[in-house]
Amino acid sequence: MPHHGTPSRLVIATRESRLALWQARHVQSLLQRLYPDCTVELLGMTTRGDQILDRPLAKIGGKGLFVKELEVALLERRADLAVHSMKDVPMVLGDPFRLAAILPREIPEDAFVSNRYFSLDDLPPGAAVGTSSLRRQAQLIAQYPYLSVEPLRGNLDTRLRKLDEGRYDAIILASAGLKRLGLGARIRSVLPVAEMLPAAGQGALGIEVLTDRPDVAEWLAPLHDPETAACVLAERAFARRLGGSCEVPIAAYATPSDGQIWLRGLVAEPDGSEIFRGEIRGAFAEAETLGLHLAEQLIAEGAEALVARLACNAQAGLGS
Repeated sequence: MPHHGTPSRLVIATRESRLALWQARHVQSLLQRLYPDCTVELLGMTTRGDQILDRPLAKIGGKGLFVKELEVALLERRADLAVHSMKDVPMVLGDPFRLAAILPREIPEDAFVSNRYFSLDDLPPGAAVGTSSLRRQAQLIAQYPYLSVEPLRGNLDTRLRKLDEGRYDAIILASAGLKRLGLGARIRSVLPVAEMLPAAGQGALGIEVLTDRPDVAEWLAPLHDPETAACVLAERAFARRLGGSCEVPIAAYATPSDGQIWLRGLVAEPDGSEIFRGEIRGAFAEAETLGLHLAEQLIAEGAEALVARLACNAQAGLGS
């Protein structure tokens, strides 16, 4: 690999939500520690995903909306790298983009947040639980059919405010975001992975660059965590094979186990009436293949019809 010296200036494209800025500043400080003579700047941007708050993500084009504008900044050379929450990164990154680094993972589980109740089990019938995620919705309804699962959009602060205003009895959020913003005290209970399987990439940060910037990729290499990256690769391969759009409730979580990767995955009907789940173990070097194999297992059990139906429903519903 050619050696590109050390950078003199790097610009990080980021969304302007408090959590996105925390993530970008985290990468900024890591880079400044690595390259003390480098000026590392943030380019804050508002994305369509941040602007459109009155409709579910699934209806407006999915999570890629949080990534698009940042990619434009890379293409226009206004930024050298973009920092993303891995669960927001589209399952297929087209040319000319690539992930140059995936950082060590923060806590991957979902959090139960409530001002009145300590856990999901404490909630009375009809209690309103807020979530913007079909993945959480499907798993919630399957286990707690007597609860009222209701849509919840907005950034972290907005979601917490809606809870505090009494619009919901509880909300489900990613633990990582709460902890990163110093809001860990709001977590009443952490939902075990066995009960609430996380989204592919949840809790991990990824750094996106242009494929024609090997210099930037080389500078970012020391931030890369191979173990987290292999786990996230397996999760994303699973989700991608099952048509990982926002319209399909898909969960995937891989963890190191006895020198191997242990991957658990599920795909579900949004109302929780049908859930296909499975698990697989294998070598780190086979991460992507493992994800594909587990997806094929669920497809063989009948998941493909479910996914095809949901994707068709989505297409039919896009005009609404």
